[in-house]
Amino acid sequence: MIRRLVAEGVPQRQVARDLGIGRSTVARALASDGPPKYERQEVPTAFDAVEARVRAILEEHPGMPATVIAERIGWSGSITWFRENVAELRPLYRRPDPADRLTWEAGDAAQCDLWFPPRKIPLENGTSALLPVLVMVMAHSRFVLARMIPTKTTEDLLLGIWQLLQLLGRVPRRLIWDNERGIGRGPHRAEGVPAFMGTLATRLVLLRPRDPESKGIVERRNGWFETSFMPGRSFVSPADFNDQFTDWLAGANQKVVRTTGAKPVDLLEADRAAMLALPPVPPIVGWRNQVRLGKDYYVSIARNDYSVDPTWIGRIVDAHADLDQVQVRLDGRLIAEHPRVWARGLTVTDTDHVDTARRLRQAFQQPRAQAAGEGLVRDLADYDKAFGLNGEGVA
Repeated sequence: MIRRLVAEGVPQRQVARDLGIGRSTVARALASDGPPKYERQEVPTAFDAVEARVRAILEEHPGMPATVIAERIGWSGSITWFRENVAELRPLYRRPDPADRLTWEAGDAAQCDLWFPPRKIPLENGTSALLPVLVMVMAHSRFVLARMIPTKTTEDLLLGIWQLLQLLGRVPRRLIWDNERGIGRGPHRAEGVPAFMGTLATRLVLLRPRDPESKGIVERRNGWFETSFMPGRSFVSPADFNDQFTDWLAGANQKVVRTTGAKPVDLLEADRAAMLALPPVPPIVGWRNQVRLGKDYYVSIARNDYSVDPTWIGRIVDAHADLDQVQVRLDGRLIAEHPRVWARGLTVTDTDHVDTARRLRQAFQQPRAQAAGEGLVRDLADYDKAFGLNGEGVA
């Protein structure tokens, strides 16, 4: 305002008088490059005395928590203020982690991940749940295969992988996962995973922590599903979700991918040609439970109970569940079959089994009728022969 008034020709004395300020203030304002501001004179702080020691620790251990650094140097001041100062210094010592642009050979790898759609799916008991979707992307062709599965346990993960590989008709030479508990973490593999990979003759690659670039293809697809597939859709069951998702993927695999400049379906055959053949013997996958059938003629598998023909109570039966159905066998013969339910804690009953149980219960409760005249009847002469008596001298 001072500059504007002076530029309009108002004398400095009048400006000072109109604004109620001193003439020296007007002179300083005209001589300065900007508006006045308060600048606090820098003074040494308590952190300045320990900064060199903090820098030395960060040089060797850039990820050390600020609380641990404070303990090491004997800091007794405000820990919040100490954290703020350490946070300003830490980026100077954090080691860079450059990400290379990876190239993927045909048939080499498939990136696998679990995607959780941000919408609950209705289940058989009237409840709804957020269910995982197993996503598998061929790294070379970018061809996508996916299916919703009931849980992220090892049994369902291996079932899902095997089903997707059967749809593909081939086996990539590497299956790339991050540290998913149902597959493995670090050097450890979940039970059944090594045998499964051995049957497929493929190699499981578990990525190290903080290495998202090595699985970026499937991660980007997961975000694409949420922005392109999910909006405006509703689902009445997991099967309905899988049907809609399969139809959508058929069109999605026909779209040109920017990084490859081609459609996934156009590169798929070259990708498949370099992959391994499916194993001649299918891998052993799914939920299994071998149990002696109890009086209540139910078997528990995948956290649900399924009825079995009560005729076989007391016999050892084998229950097996895949993603779609539950089968119970006795000596290799099928004695019960049910659609698999995805909710938990349910009891699935076949009405024929209930009728059979009722008939068996009635037969057990009725006493067995004894034929008339039935009893121990033996000729007394047989006893005479047994003791060497011929009836002589018997009074």
